[in-house]
Amino acid sequence: MSENIKTLEDLKGVVEGTVAAPHIDPDAVPTAEPIEPKIDELGRAYATGKRKNAIARVWIKPGPGKITVNGREVETYFARPVLRMIINQAFTVSDRVGQYDITASVTGGGLSGQAGAVRHGLSKALTYFEPTLRPVLKKAGFLTRDSRIVERKKYGRAKARKSFQFSKR
Repeated sequence: MSENIKTLEDLKGVVEGTVAAPHIDPDAVPTAEPIEPKIDELGRAYATGKRKNAIARVWIKPGPGKITVNGREVETYFARPVLRMIINQAFTVSDRVGQYDITASVTGGGLSGQAGAVRHGLSKALTYFEPTLRPVLKKAGFLTRDSRIVERKKYGRAKARKSFQFSKR
């Protein structure tokens, strides 16, 4: 190997071209190995998703696209179309609509938080099943847990920030 650059003057010489840059052997540079999928013995990928106070345990496996939440169909459990759209966002971004069956069990929170938790868990499970989808889902923001929660009530106030009516006299 050639000489090591240890000072700023040495680096300045490399930039100006007066000193030869150190040669890097391409065989010595480690290459990135492909990430292995995390699939259990039943051919499923599992992930946990969270949003507000809701926690979703999500399993995905290849199939016709059937979604089951707490033992019920997704149309029954999430009756509002907006909530179903939130769940399917991960599939539409990654172009995997109708390719995976989803089984989810959700506890805590309301329906909106539960839908967000299922989306978070589903996105993580997709990256475990197909690691090549990670950059797409990461850019869309589906792998980041939404940390916004309800602010606590403060003493001397009606709610978290609302005060009681002020009386001058």
